[in-house]
Amino acid sequence: MFCVNKEMSSKFITIADDFPGYSLDMFCIPKHYEDDLKSVMIPCGIIQDRIERLARDIFNDLASEPMVLLCVLKGGYKFFADLSDRIQSLSRNSGRSLPLSVDFIRMRSYLDDKSTGEIQITDGKDSLSDIKGKNVLVIEDIIDTGLTMVKLLELLKQHNPRSLQVASLLVKRAPNSNGYRPDYTGFEVPNHFVVGYALDFNEYFRDLSHICIINDNGKKKYSKKD
Repeated sequence: MFCVNKEMSSKFITIADDFPGYSLDMFCIPKHYEDDLKSVMIPCGIIQDRIERLARDIFNDLASEPMVLLCVLKGGYKFFADLSDRIQSLSRNSGRSLPLSVDFIRMRSYLDDKSTGEIQITDGKDSLSDIKGKNVLVIEDIIDTGLTMVKLLELLKQHNPRSLQVASLLVKRAPNSNGYRPDYTGFEVPNHFVVGYALDFNEYFRDLSHICIINDNGKKKYSKKD
């Protein structure tokens, strides 16, 4: 089911391939999504507790110099908001302080449940010159094949940040993964298409609190029509 792994310097929680998830009947699911989900993979409370620990790890590792938190929109906005709030709380209530600034970049690499293999920067590109000489932490919702993140990091490096690290809530065990691993990982998950906690399927399910597995009915209902 759930187990803790340590790979290099990054700890993460692994969800096993054979974990069926929790029954939808055990949680509060919006009525409009009840027929579109297979199961709850990660309940909201577990997400929040894991983010609190990630914030502590990041603060302990990096609280020495000012940092730019770069949010990858749209899917990363909830993770970004919750993680940054907890880092700020640690900065207010400990003997050390971590000055933070924020920036945003918007990308698109999915159509329906398939990765297009191409990265489209749709917003924020003009402002990236502001990261020159700064410590940058990229905050992402999920790493799938790793291709999108590698391309984004190549783009960011062109603007000469002082340091560049990545925190991702999820890393998927995708068969076509390029092997990229972020510096900070919340959960490693099976190769299912997951939605909720701002992760979407064609802009739906962002208003779902838990991370859930979408079913075939949901994919059919919300797929892009020609």
